[in-house]
Amino acid sequence: MYVTVRSVPTSTEGEQRTHGSRRRRIPPAVLAFGAVSLLTDVSSESVAAILPLYITAVLGMGPLAYGFIDGIYQGVSAAVRILGGWWSDSTKRPKWVAFVGYFASALSRVGLLLATGFASITAVIAIDRLGKGLRTGPRDSLIATASDPADLGRNFGVHRAMDTAGALAGPLLAFAVLAAIPLGLGGYRAVFVFSLAFAVLGVVVLALVVPDLRTAGGRTAFGNQSTRRRMALRLSDLSQPALRRVLAVAGLLGLVTIGDGFIYLSLSDAGSLATKYFPLLFVGTSAAYMILAIPLGRVADRVGRARVFLIGHVALLGVYALTASGVGGGAWTVVVVLVLLGSFYAATDGVLAALATQSVPEESRASGIAAAQTVVALSRFACSLGFGLLWYLTGRETALWVMALALAASLAAAAVLLRPLLTSHTGSPA
Repeated sequence: MYVTVRSVPTSTEGEQRTHGSRRRRIPPAVLAFGAVSLLTDVSSESVAAILPLYITAVLGMGPLAYGFIDGIYQGVSAAVRILGGWWSDSTKRPKWVAFVGYFASALSRVGLLLATGFASITAVIAIDRLGKGLRTGPRDSLIATASDPADLGRNFGVHRAMDTAGALAGPLLAFAVLAAIPLGLGGYRAVFVFSLAFAVLGVVVLALVVPDLRTAGGRTAFGNQSTRRRMALRLSDLSQPALRRVLAVAGLLGLVTIGDGFIYLSLSDAGSLATKYFPLLFVGTSAAYMILAIPLGRVADRVGRARVFLIGHVALLGVYALTASGVGGGAWTVVVVLVLLGSFYAATDGVLAALATQSVPEESRASGIAAAQTVVALSRFACSLGFGLLWYLTGRETALWVMALALAASLAAAAVLLRPLLTSHTGSPA
């Protein structure tokens, strides 16, 4: 005789089993938003891969015009990220706030087909980046809402891996189109058409597939006293000691994080890479990032997110040293630099969002994430301007060594600032 008995686990055993099952399962919302980001990144990165050539070679505007447009590309999204986070927290509908941002970026693809002058191109790029800034905080807030707190690093890693798969496919799509269509305005227009198609597909998937998860607090109306009180509370949440530390470290390290383009130009200038292979550097970094995002997200959940965030910047220090010294030269140097650069992004991008999420109350998480991303975007923009001037005044090698020393000093200061977060398992304040 067999008797089936369903035993009731102890509270500890039940928590462990529940915890384990949640860790094994990736929430559908994370996968759905990952698909949206993948499609959107195919759209945006296919344009980004050809934009310098399109502006300088096809439209004949010159590098100075491109430099200004690239500044718009880097800076505009930072200006509205806090707005997107506040809007999401106020309405408790992160999906639809993100939808506005994705729709604006898709609309800008239509503008690319029509714009031919400096002012119109600048306006189109600004609209695209405004959409980027509006959607980022709400998107990450929805991912955090769908996730178990213990799995934040892994789930952000899953999303970033899917996002980066699109960033890898976009440049490949662009160069495949240009290879199939004779060079000239027609080939670039064809890339813009493909970009528009992927952007529209991403918006459709967002509207129909991503679940409409609401964050804590229910729905609020704009303009009433309750909303103003909630806004004041959310602003006070941004002064939480843990978040202040995260923002300070993100800003400090962002000031010594030079753009990928400078790294790639340094490799080319040092003779480590033939000019015709220059576009493939974007693909190499994206591939390394995509492969490492999930494993490093899991490691961050296990050993501490603050630790992994700092280790990622150690990888960036290796990028500076290798690029400045040109040790060995040739293909192996390029491969190692790209792997280290991809490791840097995999260990910092999603992990920073997880750190910001755990540093503020649930009802303010979109604002907290947006604040961290705004600090990073603005500090890196300032670093790009400063490094460009330093390169001009001192030369490539000297400028890179100066930044390497500055990064080493900043890492030491960041370790001190993050000490309370380094004493706990997940990187939460002890």
